[in-house]
Amino acid sequence: MVDWATLQQDIGVSFSDLSLLQQAFVHRSYLNENLDFTLGSNERLEFLGDAILGVVIAESLYRESDTLDEGDMTKLRAALVRQDSLAHMALSLGLGDYLYLGQGEEKGGGRKRARNLACAMEALIGAVFIDQGFESARDLVARLFSHNVRRVMDQGLVIDYKSKLQELVQARRQERPTYRVVEAAGPDHDKTFWVEVLVGGEFLGRGCGKSKQSAEKEAAKQALERWG
Repeated sequence: MVDWATLQQDIGVSFSDLSLLQQAFVHRSYLNENLDFTLGSNERLEFLGDAILGVVIAESLYRESDTLDEGDMTKLRAALVRQDSLAHMALSLGLGDYLYLGQGEEKGGGRKRARNLACAMEALIGAVFIDQGFESARDLVARLFSHNVRRVMDQGLVIDYKSKLQELVQARRQERPTYRVVEAAGPDHDKTFWVEVLVGGEFLGRGCGKSKQSAEKEAAKQALERWG
């Protein structure tokens, strides 16, 4: 017996129309074998949820850092909303247990299939939007994805900027940039780091962040902007 109350508690949303929540988990294969089932598939809700997810993630990236340019935000958003990322999120919430699947899809491991899980995640967001409005849907996405947004901002572009700077420095000076922490402030669980990047003792750029990696990324980005 599916426990819809537990799912609502897990996501922090109480539906006015429970059928919308249920529809978010209806795979097309189930309808093919249950012609009298009253709900439609989750595909329309998935379409809606995909659009909402993209908007909310874009807003989060925009507000989190004023140093990210359009290309940065596009790459980070793509990393956050790609199928495997959504499927991992869905697995952490146990969404596979709620799927309505046809027998063939069930036997083929459909409850753990990345495509099905990602679609259910997006459809769930769409269902919250229809039932509760945009603010509730945005709040759900913000709560579920806040950690991932911070993680990709701290780690996702470090290699790009640092690699680009290293290539540029080696081409122009046959040297390698070095990074040094010049300041660290705050408690251990919430430190802020300031890092400088230098070449042969010459200052090229400075950055700050909640991790040494993110601070190095910002320093490398500033150096590239100066040398670009």
